[in-house]
This record gives sequence, C-alpha cells and structure tokens, in this order.
Amino acid sequence: MRVLFLFLDGIGLGENNQGINPFANAEMPHLTELLGGRLLLKESAPFHGEYASLVAVDPSVGVDGLPQSATGQAMLLTGKNISKELGYHYGPKPNPAVAVYLKDDTLFSNFARAGKKAALLNAYPPRYFDGIDSGRRLYSSIPLAVTSAGIPLFRHEDLFAGRAFSADFTGEGWRTMLNFTETPVMDPSEAGRQIGTVAKEYDFSLFEYWASDYAGHGQEMENAVKLMETFDSVLGGLVEVFDDGLILVTSDHGNMEDLSTRKHTEAPVPALVIGDKVAREEFTRDMTEITDIAPAIWKTVMQD
Repeated sequence: MRVLFLFLDGIGLGENNQGINPFANAEMPHLTELLGGRLLLKESAPFHGEYASLVAVDPSVGVDGLPQSATGQAMLLTGKNISKELGYHYGPKPNPAVAVYLKDDTLFSNFARAGKKAALLNAYPPRYFDGIDSGRRLYSSIPLAVTSAGIPLFRHEDLFAGRAFSADFTGEGWRTMLNFTETPVMDPSEAGRQIGTVAKEYDFSLFEYWASDYAGHGQEMENAVKLMETFDSVLGGLVEVFDDGLILVTSDHGNMEDLSTRKHTEAPVPALVIGDKVAREEFTRDMTEITDIAPAIWKTVMQD
C-alpha cells in the first residue's frame, strides 16, 4: 500500500486556547470533517473515525531538553531513538553525529534497496544547489537522507513540468521570493489534487512543509492561521484523488501550536492518518513516540 507523508515542521498538539494556538482559530473545514467535527488539538486525540485516525506521539523520546529538527526528522526517517543514543536533541541542521544515521538505513535507502519507488516531492531552486555545491549551505535531515539513498532531488525543471512542487504548495513563492516569474501557480485545492496524482506514481513519497515552523518562531497569529487554512485546502484536494493508500501528516516537534513562545515546545505531535480504516488502525497501533512512525510506514508499504 502506498504512503504519502506530509511533513509539517514544528506542529504540536496544543491546548484549545485562541490566544496562543492557531489551530483553535483557523477555519479548517476539510480537516474538521475528517476528524468528525474536532480540531487539531491535544484534546482530540486519540480518535478513530470513518475517514481518519489521530494519535498523539512523543517527540521527546525520554531525552531532556526541547526536541529539535535534525534529530526529530532523523528519527522519523529511521525509527531509531537517535536523541537517546546521542544523549541530546540537535538542530536545525544535522551535525556529523546525526548525519551518520541519515547516510544509510533510512526509509529512502531501504525502499531503494527493496526495489520500491520513493521520492521527495519538493522542488529546489538553482541557488539551493549552488549553496550545497559551494559548502555555504548544509542539507537538512530529509534531503540528506534522500540524496544519500541515491535519489536525486527535484529541480526547477521538474516544478515547471508538474513532477514536483514548491514548498508553499501553490508555486506563488517561487514567483515572489525567488523571482521565477514564469512559475506555474495553482490554487491550494488544485495543488493538493496535483500532489495526490503525482504521489500515486510512488510507493512512498514525502512532502516537506517548513513554513509552519517559521510561523511559530515568528509568533504571528494571522500568518499562522493563514498558512493552516491554505494547508486545509490542499488537504481537501489531496483527499479527493489519493484514494489507494494512506496519507500521513506528522511533525518533528511542537512550535506553532503555542505562539506565546518563540522556542520549540514539549507538546506531543500529531500522527494524523487518512485512508482505509483497517490499514490506518493497524498503522497507529501501539504508536506512542516518533520512533514508531518509520516502522509503521515500512510495514504498510512492504505488505504488498
């Protein structure tokens, strides 16, 4: 069974507090319908409904300190308790000790060896590759795992051809921020349908959305609400077409659910699973920590 992994950076399950939590304010009708009228809040988990399941998973994994991006993402991709093995959380980019875990034995490398088709659906602009090649930029955990598995990152040509997608889903950011004025732009619902259509070409695909973490650090309620309402429209379009696999939405650590702080939080993160009820109940069975997610993805994809 296919798995499409929507990684939302810095999304925790927070309290039902409109003063600090964008998820208590945002109009997200598609997500609310999937959750049987519930919002994406701590009080909503666990939930198993007709269309979706939601469980809370712990990103702290028994290690003191606030969870961080590099170790959190690496644990999502390996299933190993890297923070415990190292004795600390680390981020945002992998240090050499974290990078070792991402060079082999990740979902991407293991699927490649098993003959499964896997991809990171984000497209990257030329200046990103220039930065990597010159040493001015380091890979974050997810692109490092992908390239270490021998899977190429998508480029601007792939974005223009509809094989990959901009980090803001719609393509507008490539026009306004990267000055790619000819970038195709979609509305969020169409972006979701396109992502779902392309994801059907793969056994395992991942889309990385990092704007949520930036919004959390920026403590901007209006921007955070807008981002999540856009995401909800994307999710609505995606669910329309991706009907032969599981959609997973999860994160590496909390942040945006509590805008009273610029820092990461110790909040649990959501594991939202959409698709066949039997498959998603099996997927989330005994799931308590982010280290449980990679084994669940592997089992689901390989059961065919």
